[in-house]
Amino acid sequence: MPVIPPFRPRAAWGDIKRFIAHRDRDHLIGLTLSVLVVSIILVLFFVDSKVNTSPGRSVTYVELYDSDRSDAEIVARQEADQEAIEARARARQQEFQKIDDALERAGL
Repeated sequence: MPVIPPFRPRAAWGDIKRFIAHRDRDHLIGLTLSVLVVSIILVLFFVDSKVNTSPGRSVTYVELYDSDRSDAEIVARQEADQEAIEARARARQQEFQKIDDALERAGL
């Protein structure tokens, strides 16, 4: 004889009906509310698993270069790009510095 009897849906449904039949109105209200709360939580987990799961579209721009560029042209372009990157970084750092100064004045 097994320790845990096999699960039979008809027997389980009959047990639930007998359990409900012998309960007060307060117990039935509590049962209904508890089933409702658990159902809502499960639905929210299901809905939340579908939200923001795939990455958004991204556009990649590719710049085509002439195949007969000289090394000097390549280096000059890289230096110009590096200067633009550093200029953006300095501008961003200045913005953060302004915010930090404002917070310092506010006492934070």
